[in-house]
Amino acid sequence: MMFVEQVREGLEIVGSDGVHVGTVDGLSGTLLRLKKSDPSSGGTHHYLDIGLVAAIEGDTIKLLVPAAEAKQRWSKESA
Repeated sequence: MMFVEQVREGLEIVGSDGVHVGTVDGLSGTLLRLKKSDPSSGGTHHYLDIGLVAAIEGDTIKLLVPAAEAKQRWSKESA
């Protein structure tokens, strides 16, 4: 997990297509916890596996998959 040390609150998460997925609230094990206050979240914390991260550039986490697929893969609970 080479990106764990770089993950911090407030980073924007975008899909491989550049579309906004969410905003990092923190880490829960190997899961990215997304802010429930982000308009894309629908008022619920969502979690994404850090294995989906392709790169962290500046204040942006870029995923290996498009935004729509990332949203299909997110969960509402940390495992």
